[in-house]
Amino acid sequence: MQHDMPPREVGDEEFMSLAKDEAKARMLRKMMKNLTKGESGDPLTELAKDVMSGRQGIREALNNAPQDESLAVRFETFQQRWDAMSEADRLDAEREGAKYLQEQRQEITAEREMAERKRTTPPRHSAGG
Repeated sequence: MQHDMPPREVGDEEFMSLAKDEAKARMLRKMMKNLTKGESGDPLTELAKDVMSGRQGIREALNNAPQDESLAVRFETFQQRWDAMSEADRLDAEREGAKYLQEQRQEITAEREMAERKRTTPPRHSAGG
């Protein structure tokens, strides 16, 4: 096994089976990548590293995640914060989420357009040599 190669990182497609939408898959990939920057040994960080490196698929990682108390506490804390939000704050959060998804869709579209231009633009040759 070579150790000098850069680590492989999965793309948006890894998350399509779970997200069912390109923008949501991209958002999930970005969130997982961000989670890889957490503390070493943290169960959520380790899960994210396994997924982002391709060692496990997202569904497999979630199904095999250790029943770690710290994860349950995090999810419970998130749920408590959400429940404590006013209806207006929840609507604001939902609007921000929708805006972010739209930004992801625009990013995907721009990347496709750029790739298409690169495929259809003939190479430029200098006339002078």
